Amino acid sequence: MATVRYREMIPVDFDALHDLWSQTPGVGVTKRDSPEGLSFFLERNPGLSAIAESGGQIVGAIMCGHDGRNGYLHHLVVYPPFRRQGIASRLVQRSLDLLEQIGVQKCHLFIHRYNESGLKFWESIGWKERIELTMASYMF
Repeated sequence: MATVRYREMIPVDFDALHDLWSQTPGVGVTKRDSPEGLSFFLERNPGLSAIAESGGQIVGAIMCGHDGRNGYLHHLVVYPPFRRQGIASRLVQRSLDLLEQIGVQKCHLFIHRYNESGLKFWESIGWKERIELTMASYMF
């Protein structure tokens, strides 16, 4: 097993992140996933998003933010050869620990309905599907 190092996500990670997001089934990449979009998100949520690296390569990532009341996780990915090593769980726990430190007591995430492996992962680490809620979006 290769050594994995965890660190804060920074804007210059964008190209490698975008490649990883685009290659990961179940991750919805939109026009908001731009260098400017990532920089804005990271500035608004300093220190909360993380990267997992091995041998200088990004092998995992999670975006974490909050609205002052609830936390939100986005774009959790692990490069396939590095899966099943606990990287995703460590990225999630890091995010939850940081949210708790700043006083956020609840966290949400969005999972594409067709993302069966994602649904199974989140369930395996204790997250519960909220079938009583429906999401609505408004795009500018």
